Amino acid sequence: MVRMTVAGIGGFFLVFIEAYIVLMVTGYHSIDFDGIRPFVSIWSMNFFLLFSIFTSMKPWIAERMLKNQETSQIK
Repeated sequence: MVRMTVAGIGGFFLVFIEAYIVLMVTGYHSIDFDGIRPFVSIWSMNFFLLFSIFTSMKPWIAERMLKNQETSQIK
């Protein structure tokens, strides 16, 4: 549940960070999303990107901690 909340809020902020990068690269002063539908689609792409990253982090951290424990027991 926490991962979904963090991914939702993070995805929302990523929309604005990406828009700012586009503004800086192109030299424009504003971005028109042409309504709520494109904005929500960008937000959902960012949500699923962050959610997949957060979901795969937990097994990666657990595996890494297990390896650290094994190497500390060997020494």
